[in-house]
Amino acid sequence: MNKRYTEYVDSGVPWIGDVPAGWTTRPLWSMFERIKDVGHPDERMLSVFRDYGVVAKDSRDNINKTAENRNIYQLVHPGWLVTNRMKAWQGSVGISGLRGIVSGHYICFAPRHDADSRYLNWLFRSPTYAAGYALQSRGVRIGQAEIDNDLYRVMPVLLPPMAEQRAIADYLDRETARIDTLVEEQQRLIEMLRERRAAVISSALAPIDSWVRRRIKHIGETSLGKMLDAGRAVRDGDQLRPYVRAADVRADGSVNLVDLNEMPFSDAEMEVFDLRAGDVLLIEGGATVGRPGFMFESAPGIAFQKTVNRLRVGPQTDARFVYWSMLRLYESAYYANHYGSVSFVHLTGEKLREIELHLPPLDEQRAIAAYLDEQTLKIDALIAETERFIELARERRAALITAVVTGQIDVREMA
Repeated sequence: MNKRYTEYVDSGVPWIGDVPAGWTTRPLWSMFERIKDVGHPDERMLSVFRDYGVVAKDSRDNINKTAENRNIYQLVHPGWLVTNRMKAWQGSVGISGLRGIVSGHYICFAPRHDADSRYLNWLFRSPTYAAGYALQSRGVRIGQAEIDNDLYRVMPVLLPPMAEQRAIADYLDRETARIDTLVEEQQRLIEMLRERRAAVISSALAPIDSWVRRRIKHIGETSLGKMLDAGRAVRDGDQLRPYVRAADVRADGSVNLVDLNEMPFSDAEMEVFDLRAGDVLLIEGGATVGRPGFMFESAPGIAFQKTVNRLRVGPQTDARFVYWSMLRLYESAYYANHYGSVSFVHLTGEKLREIELHLPPLDEQRAIAAYLDEQTLKIDALIAETERFIELARERRAALITAVVTGQIDVREMA
């Protein structure tokens, strides 16, 4: 059972709450001095990540490109506080353990204190402080809010006695490392399960001599969805109708049919762009080009838009078998291998109709499809269970950090 301190007092900060007696707060300005030191282009690039704090930029995937003029980047040293002003409320804050340069848009502070830097890193990156940054931030656009410099400057920094700061840092270093190791093990398990899933699909669909080769144009009909014209004036008789687009074709093969975008369709168009049970939908372009989805039920009153191809097979072919065959192509990088970089590929109707599939007799198609449905369902359940375990572990990690840095748990004898 977690041990608590014997006495608590009001911190005076609503978003921090009660803290152990003897803990104090100081304004940020009394501990850090804001400095912008630019003109060091040869220093190592650093970045602030929500999940990792301040680390070498090349040690993590980062979609933000480095500017050609590196002179605009700011030099920081170990112990400096680095804050992404636009994403502080998401946790993109940290005490640097490295010397290097960071974005000129960050706010950088040199230490002017004798507190434990490891403790401060845990404190500033805690969910409690992320909530505090959110209160100090002002929205500029959806998903982004910039921290107010004046409010940030006077933000209260919670300080236990020095020995407790070190004990807290030691405890969190050790306990979070255990959780992180467990999460990494579960992530590797998910990778293995996904590899096993792909192998099951590939093995079941491996053709034998008795299978025949048929182009898609010989086993069904393909249609590209309607051109997007949501902003066009509605014609007489047109009605706003919901439609499926590429974003609605999910990675698990299901198709989202709720809260859809709408645009005008005539009654005649609704007959052309209808969705029936057994339709295979394929994303027409972009990074997920060729990813299939399957319509398990008809969707009266819902159409589809031109980012999606519809494949409707004839009675001599099992639609579910075709779905699995198209998924195998997608997961085997078929489109990149045949057409180059998937970023520039468009799965036109002409290309789709020329794709060749290997088909066993109809009864065997149905048996293989049923087998894959059963086997992948089991694997998917294991993946979902493992993902839930990871989610709970991360929630426990966040809750532990919050409880420890705010003194809700006394770790002095556990460090």
